[in-house]
Amino acid sequence: QVQLVESGGGWVQAGGSLRLSCAASGRTVSSYAMGWFRQAPGKEREFLAAIRWSGGITVYADSVKGRFTISRDRAKNTVALQMNSLKPEDTAIYYCAQGNVLGRRYRDYDVWGQGTQVTVSS
Repeated sequence: QVQLVESGGGWVQAGGSLRLSCAASGRTVSSYAMGWFRQAPGKEREFLAAIRWSGGITVYADSVKGRFTISRDRAKNTVALQMNSLKPEDTAIYYCAQGNVLGRRYRDYDVWGQGTQVTVSS
């Protein structure tokens, strides 16, 4: 079983950038894909991006394509989300997750971190 811990959240002005990191521990070698989701108050958890742990193939949600970049460091057991051109509507709690398929659905992932808050002000 893998344990995930997010970090790097905080406050940023609209148009700014932020880099989130997710550290994995435990049975990391069994992970197939890592994903990033976010959830704003009163809204459903939203898929953002995912990456194959071994091959590096990526998928993105249309809402963040061109602004967000997902990457992984297999040696350090981390996955990052570089977020550029941030907008107030990006304000949410951001979660990383581990799954067995490179999917876009909540149910494609079975291990979740605690989340980190991102606040974008205008």
